[in-house]
Amino acid sequence: MSHRNAPLTPTGRLRPARCVVDDGRPLRRAAERFQVSHATAARWTSRCRQAGEAGMRDRSSRPHHSPRRTPDTVEQQAVRLRREHRIGPVRPAARCASPPPPRTASLSAMACPHRPRWTGPWRPQTNGKAERFHRTLPDEWAHHRPCTSEAERQAAFPDWPDRYNYHRPRTGIDGHPPAGRVTNLSAQHT
Repeated sequence: MSHRNAPLTPTGRLRPARCVVDDGRPLRRAAERFQVSHATAARWTSRCRQAGEAGMRDRSSRPHHSPRRTPDTVEQQAVRLRREHRIGPVRPAARCASPPPPRTASLSAMACPHRPRWTGPWRPQTNGKAERFHRTLPDEWAHHRPCTSEAERQAAFPDWPDRYNYHRPRTGIDGHPPAGRVTNLSAQHT
């Protein structure tokens, strides 16, 4: 906690503002005297004129209104899906009918349905995509839900590549699945 007379506390802000408002000194001189910028001194002076000493208190940086804010019901559903399935923001957004987040990642080579590119030895730049796929495979298929036997787990696998390539959205391609980028596919995976 800072000292009450420190320059950026409400008391410290009030000093240059009162210099201008009460004493009639030029704004630039008050800013120089209290070693703050002209713009800062002008802001404090304006607040002092509008609200007096109360105008010097810290204000929230939160916007007054957020017209594009996600509705609470959609937010709660997305949080529940992320917690239950341990998934990133794109897939809950697709399930909750919320727009996907901005593009942040590139298309994984392993996710491409036309499924091979070989990574060279000692080449981590290309091997990272394969490693990410190897992380996704157990998270979304092998350990996604508890199975009582290996046979049950294997039985769940044939549906997974279809879901991975045709239905799972990717941040790297604006929330679309990789198969959506291929133009000559039949409509058998809808």
